[in-house]
Amino acid sequence: MRAVRFHEYGGVETLVVEQVPEPRPGPGEIRVRVAAAGVNPIDWKVRSGALREVLPVDLPAVPGREVVGQVDGIGADVRGVSVGDRVFGLGGVTGATAELAVLSAWAPAPATWSDEAAAGAALASVTAMGGLRALGPLSGRTLLIEGAAGGVGSAAVEIAVAQGATVIGTASERNHDFLTSLGAVPTTYGTGLARRLAALAPDGVDIALDTAASGSLADLVAIVGDPARVSTVADHANAPALGVHLVNAENDSTLLAAAGELGRQGRYTPRVERTYPLDRIAEAHTYAERGHTRGKIVVCV
Repeated sequence: MRAVRFHEYGGVETLVVEQVPEPRPGPGEIRVRVAAAGVNPIDWKVRSGALREVLPVDLPAVPGREVVGQVDGIGADVRGVSVGDRVFGLGGVTGATAELAVLSAWAPAPATWSDEAAAGAALASVTAMGGLRALGPLSGRTLLIEGAAGGVGSAAVEIAVAQGATVIGTASERNHDFLTSLGAVPTTYGTGLARRLAALAPDGVDIALDTAASGSLADLVAIVGDPARVSTVADHANAPALGVHLVNAENDSTLLAAAGELGRQGRYTPRVERTYPLDRIAEAHTYAERGHTRGKIVVCV
């Protein structure tokens, strides 16, 4: 099969498209024929070697963690899925950007989602849902999302709105119309955030979710008044000292199914900023490394 691989840690020049052996699903896993794969910050961080101390990988490695595609192989002890089913889901830290990929968590992909949208749904939705779940019930509460226009942030906006929260999202001004379309009240990030929030939410902000790791975590604690009412999915460096919830993405089929159900209801649609063919994977990683992505980046296989 064709796949993207990197044989050594480094820049985008290490990415090559080549023929590689087909993966086999183990117990509790399925294999899918990939239609599209998402590109996430962890992909280029793993490829560059920046995470080699905490997330070492065997080289050569296939980048990518999330895909959408049709099931074409089923491992032992797997129930409730059949060959030919269209699913979206998650594998390991690597292995997704290929014609075939093995998943350990998956759910049916809503017919309302294109392949591009479904390819960008899995990691963003489980990350967003995990960060929101740490904050307790959302209905009737005012939620601040820091970094609301990115892949995780935009997913968190729609999911929180669907659960009854009033959402205020920070983003650059060019993304304010985008946040409004998702159901959030937009504001800019950085200096003066507390003052702007006082005008937008006179009764105060109840809870906050950080998806940006922009150095604002202490400010978020001050804004809501209690570290137990702040969660972060991004700021691993500062979360422990501040006592906020630190949430890591989990390969959780239950969360994926919940995201898919919101998709079927028309209440959550993964937003994709750019798509690339497999042969232009280096361009996809280059764009991802720039940051400030609106929604997701997807590679069509």
